[in-house]
Amino acid sequence: MSLRRMLLPLALTQFVASFAGSSMNVSITSISKDIHTTVHGVQTAITLFLLCMAALMIPGSKLTDKLGRKWCLMVGLSVYGTGAVVAALAPVLGVLIVGYSVLEGVGSALMIPPIYILATMLFDNVESRARAFGVISGMAGIGAAAGPLIGGLITTAISWRLTFLLQAAIVGLVILLSRRIVDPAPADRSRHFDVVGAVLSAAGMFFVVVAILQIGVNGLLVAVFFVLAAALLFWFFLHIRSLERKKVEPLLVRSLFRNRTSNLAMVTQNIQWLLMMGSSFVISVYLQIVRGYSAIQTGLTFTAATAGILVSSLAAERLAKRRAQSTLIRAGFVITLAGIGLGLALGNNTSSVWYLIPGLLFIGLGVGTMLTPSVNVVQSSFPEERQGEISGLSRSVSNLGSSMGTAIAGTILIAAESRAHPYAIAMSSLALFGLIGLAAAMFLPANPVRRQP
Repeated sequence: MSLRRMLLPLALTQFVASFAGSSMNVSITSISKDIHTTVHGVQTAITLFLLCMAALMIPGSKLTDKLGRKWCLMVGLSVYGTGAVVAALAPVLGVLIVGYSVLEGVGSALMIPPIYILATMLFDNVESRARAFGVISGMAGIGAAAGPLIGGLITTAISWRLTFLLQAAIVGLVILLSRRIVDPAPADRSRHFDVVGAVLSAAGMFFVVVAILQIGVNGLLVAVFFVLAAALLFWFFLHIRSLERKKVEPLLVRSLFRNRTSNLAMVTQNIQWLLMMGSSFVISVYLQIVRGYSAIQTGLTFTAATAGILVSSLAAERLAKRRAQSTLIRAGFVITLAGIGLGLALGNNTSSVWYLIPGLLFIGLGVGTMLTPSVNVVQSSFPEERQGEISGLSRSVSNLGSSMGTAIAGTILIAAESRAHPYAIAMSSLALFGLIGLAAAMFLPANPVRRQP
C-alpha cells in the first residue's frame, strides 16, 4: 500500500475525532430541548468528551508499542463507531454522555496516537513529514472548523442525531481503508504497561478540568479539585521516578520533559486548541442564545474559519520549505490574536453578525498556520523508539487544551451572564491565553530540531 493511500485513512480518522468535538456546538439548543437538559449540560458532555481523550491519550499511545499501532487504530475505530450509534439514539443526557463522552472519548484515545506515530515512522524527512502532518493537522483543523457548518446543516434539515450516524459511517469507511495499512514495526507483547501510572495521570488531568468547570459554581470544590489534581500529578511523578530507578518501564520517561524545545512546542499546541475550541464554543453560544440563530445559521457563520484553516493547512508543506517552524508558530499566534481583536473591535455592531466574519477568517488562518509546525517540532524532537510516548503526550496536551478551552470559555461566559458584554469578557480571556502562547513561541529556536534519545 503506497504512503499516500496510508495517509488517507489516518487523515480521515483525525477529521472525524475533531469534527465530533465541534459539531455539537451549533446543536446546543436543539440537543438541550430534545433530551430535556440545559446549555450547561451539553457543555459538560462536550468537555467530558475532550477530557476523556486527554486523560487516556498517554495510556492509549503506550499501548501502541505493546499491542501494535494498527491494532489500536482498528479497535479504537470500532469503539468510537459504537459510541456514535449510542449517542445518536440517546433519550437523555446520561446516555449521550456514555455514547459521546465515554465511548467516543475512549475510542479516540486509542485511534489517534497511531495516526501520528505511523506518520512519523513512515515519512522520514522534514519536508515529507511536514506534508503528512500538514494533511493530518489540516484535517484536524478542518474537522473542528467545519463541524459547526456540517452539524448545522444536518441539525436544521433533519436532526442532530444524524451527525452521530454520519460519524459512524465515516468510521466504517476508515476501517475498510485501514485494512491494508502495514505497521512499520512489530508489536512487543512482552513490554511492561504501567497501569498505576495510567490511572494517576488520567485522574490528575480529570480533576484539573473538573475544577475549571466548578469555577463560579462552588469555590470550595474548585480548591478541593485543584489540590487533588496537584497531589495526583505529583504522585505520578514520584511513581515514574521510582520505576525508572528500578529499571522498570514507566508510562512516560522523565527525559521527555527535559527537551526544552519540545516542551515549548507542546505549550503552543495546548493553547492553539484552547483558542480554537474556546472561541468556537463562545461564538456558538452567543449566536444561538443571544441572537437566536438556528444551527444552520450558526454553522454558516463559521465557514470563514473553515476556509482560513483549509487555506493555511494546505500551504503547510510550502511554508515549511520557506520558513522556520518557530517562525510559522509565532506568525500563527499573531494572526489568531488579530482575529480575536477584530471580533472584539467590531463587537459593538449589534445589528448584524457579519462583523464576526473577518475575525473568524483570521482565527482560522492563524490556527491553520501553526498547527502543523507545532506537531512537527514535538514529534521530530525524539527518535522512533520514543514516538509512542511522545505522540501520546503531545496528543494529550492538545486535547487537554481543547477541553480546557471549552471549560474555561464556557465557565467565564456563564459566570459573566449577569454583566454587560459577557461575550467580550470570554473572548478577551481567550486572547490572554493567546498572548501566553505567543510568549512561549518566542523562545522556540529557529534552527531545525535535533532528535534526542
